[in-house]
Parts: sequence; structure tokens; C-alpha cells
Amino acid sequence: MIGDRWGVTAAEIKRRFPCDELIPAPGFEAWRGVTVDAPCEDVWPWVVQIRLAPYSYDCIDNLGHRSPQQLRGLRDPVVGERFTSAFGGRPAGRVLATSAGEHLTGQIMGTVMSYVLVPDGARTRLLLKLLARERHPLSPLLSLGDLIMARRQLLNLARLAEQNART
Repeated sequence: MIGDRWGVTAAEIKRRFPCDELIPAPGFEAWRGVTVDAPCEDVWPWVVQIRLAPYSYDCIDNLGHRSPQQLRGLRDPVVGERFTSAFGGRPAGRVLATSAGEHLTGQIMGTVMSYVLVPDGARTRLLLKLLARERHPLSPLLSLGDLIMARRQLLNLARLAEQNART
């Protein structure tokens, strides 16, 4: 499907993600990934901070409110809490599973997604997998739209983690 993969290797697509346990036979799958020039312990706090804002194109998915550019010292997420905030701070989705420093899995509007941190020496591979039970007739279009938004999100998180690691 167009837009179902960006920045991931064949091996990363084949690996098991926490979301795979929640939807074993998905109708829709997409993978995204980025290499962050910072260790996992510098990337994880930014993944945790997804609970505050989308970190994508703020003018679109956050009503022009800028996603925080500094860490807010959030505690690790807990299953059942809100997964993220969007559209000017409105709660969206909920946390389904988490392991501190390793992954954050949540659900938004019928889509389950796992952010996974994979150590790569002094760097981190930040991977995102999205699943949905049903394949919607507009899935190819939705996948392409998500690719644009998720790409921006992962690149923003990588930039912020790298800046934080240098200071």
C-alpha cells in the first residue's frame, strides 16, 4: 500500500511490536522509523511527552498551539491514561501498554500504535507501528496522510532528543 512504510528496514517490519499482541490479524498496518543521534534514555522522555501534544504539524493537528519544545518532567505513562493531546490540548486516546524506556502503545480513533525504542550503540532507532482491525476503503489515502504527519512527528522528536542530549 502506498505510504505504509517510511524509514524502516525489512527486518524492522518483520519484528514483533507490542501492538501486534492487541490486534493479531489487522486489516491495516503501517511502519515508520527514524534514527536518533542520542541514546534511548534521551529519547524516551520525548516519547513520554507525546501525552502533551502531537509534535507533528501543529497548525493542523494542534490548532496552531506549538508542541512544547522543552521537557516538562512527566512521569512515565500508566495504562488507561490519555495517550496524547491534540486540537489545542484536548485529550485523545488512551495508553494500552508501556514499558519505561522501551515502548509506548496507545489507541486513537480505532488505530493502535506502538512507539518502540531500539538501542543502536550511542544512537536510537525510534520505530512506530500502526494497526487497525478493519481496512477502510480510504486506507491508502489515510496511510499517506498519516505518513506525512508521523514523519514530521518522528523527525521533531528526534531533533528535540538530539538537542537535549547535547546540552
